[in-house]
Amino acid sequence: MSYFSDKVVVVLGCSGEGGMGYVAAETLAKRGAKVVVAARSFDKLQILAQRIGGYAVQCDAGKEDEVKALARAALDRYGRVDIAINAAGMPVNGTIADVSEVALQRAIEVNFFGNVFFIREMAQAIGRDGAIVVFSSMSSTHPIDGLMAYASAKAATDCLVRYAALEYGGRNIRVNSILPGAIWSHMAGPLFSSPGVESTMSKEIPLGRLGQPEEAAEAVLWLSGPSYVTGLQVPIAGGQQLGRYPFAQEYPTGKDSLQSAVSAQATKFGGKE
Repeated sequence: MSYFSDKVVVVLGCSGEGGMGYVAAETLAKRGAKVVVAARSFDKLQILAQRIGGYAVQCDAGKEDEVKALARAALDRYGRVDIAINAAGMPVNGTIADVSEVALQRAIEVNFFGNVFFIREMAQAIGRDGAIVVFSSMSSTHPIDGLMAYASAKAATDCLVRYAALEYGGRNIRVNSILPGAIWSHMAGPLFSSPGVESTMSKEIPLGRLGQPEEAAEAVLWLSGPSYVTGLQVPIAGGQQLGRYPFAQEYPTGKDSLQSAVSAQATKFGGKE
């Protein structure tokens, strides 16, 4: 029998088919978990819930009252929460020189504040003996041109995870983050689909290729399973954490190529998942 059989799992940020949250929800359901799936885009979310026999709850990750309502909905439905995964994120492009206050606020709401709300509400719902995993980004430790606001908010989340591991460790609630690198996901598709971006990025990855959402899901399984770890930031990057992201001028048409790709990604996902 799987460790996850009959565990109640909340996965936030999983409306995009092929995204890391989406695949994590599918993977946990295949292992017998009862999965509460949540995202802002409810229509797509319902399709996922039907596919995996889960329960869909509409939730904007950056709104505290909606995250509270998500925790209550899981408890009302199943009577407990064992594991909570937050894969919600919103890419916001810009440099220090040109980013607006509005863009900074958008970046911090989902990518940091949302994780504060999520950890707090899910830890309360779990009570004792559980696991929380949040998605950060390797851009928080390895700069990529044009993602300053997004990466800075994710770096704050990694700091939050260390504090949460200390605060909730006495209740045997493990809190960890994963730092995806270049993974071909629903959200990253507009970036990696731009000409030359995938090949240029792959040259800096020891495994020589981009990762897949299923590989991120395996990390989620380990961290939310019976592992003796808490307060970790785990890079899921094919070894790219040993090196760097390519510099802007290394892309086929230089900085303009990368900035266009980053802008396309941010534009497509300006509405949160």
